[in-house]
Amino acid sequence: MTAQACKSLKALNEHDWSRAAIGHPETWSHGLRLTVDIILNTPLPMLVMWGREQVMLYNDAYAALVGGPLQPAPGGRVPAMQPSAWSWNGQAIEQAWGGTGSICVGAALRLWRPDGVAEQRFDLHYTPLRDAQDAVQGILCTLAPPSAAAAANGPRPLRMLVVEDNLDAQYLVCEMLRAFGHDVDAVATGEAALEQLQGGAFEVLFSDVSLPGMSGVELARRAVAAQPGLQVIFASGYGGTLTQQLDFPAEAIQKPYEIEQLQAILERVGTRLPASR
Repeated sequence: MTAQACKSLKALNEHDWSRAAIGHPETWSHGLRLTVDIILNTPLPMLVMWGREQVMLYNDAYAALVGGPLQPAPGGRVPAMQPSAWSWNGQAIEQAWGGTGSICVGAALRLWRPDGVAEQRFDLHYTPLRDAQDAVQGILCTLAPPSAAAAANGPRPLRMLVVEDNLDAQYLVCEMLRAFGHDVDAVATGEAALEQLQGGAFEVLFSDVSLPGMSGVELARRAVAAQPGLQVIFASGYGGTLTQQLDFPAEAIQKPYEIEQLQAILERVGTRLPASR
């Protein structure tokens, strides 16, 4: 046994597991012990979500990356606010629970630093972890440096029109989008939005579904008919089920949503637009 392996075994045995639903390492399956031994001996940031109880295990590289009040590696419980690597792409995580691994190229993660929030890009590798019966019991996420293509082709600013009748919510979403670097205007009604859209200066319509007067869905239908290249994002309580009922292409994000979810949708939208205007 190497010195590094002895060190990782000691870390497992000496860690306080009393508050973790996963129990002491002596009770773990061979596959879980092997996975944790690997991540503790790997310089790349890595973390495991084990079981639907979402016990989180990670290495020193991940703890150093994200900062904040995490327990020392190897962890033992998911923090109240999930880390970006888990919350950025729910679809990839559900695919992993279903047994299919995936790679999210160039994911932009917002990391807390003493002087504020910093953005850093990674290729996120999601790998399902199986037991002896081939059932998926957990997910391994590896944060690798972004590929050259992802680093060179980061998202460009989008010209966006926000439609939200709640002025407090309108202010917050506009400030968030501007913080991402996008060019944003806002109106409170569908009728006002149609007037703003007439010039064709906007690339993305970000609209609430429930609006006074004309609904967000009817607004988008008219807007896309007049400007076929317009990208549409709905904020609603229906999430992805809304887009299945539409006769035009659109993205949907369910309220309340996280910053990483919105970023992911904006990046997808950006890939469907011309590289420059």
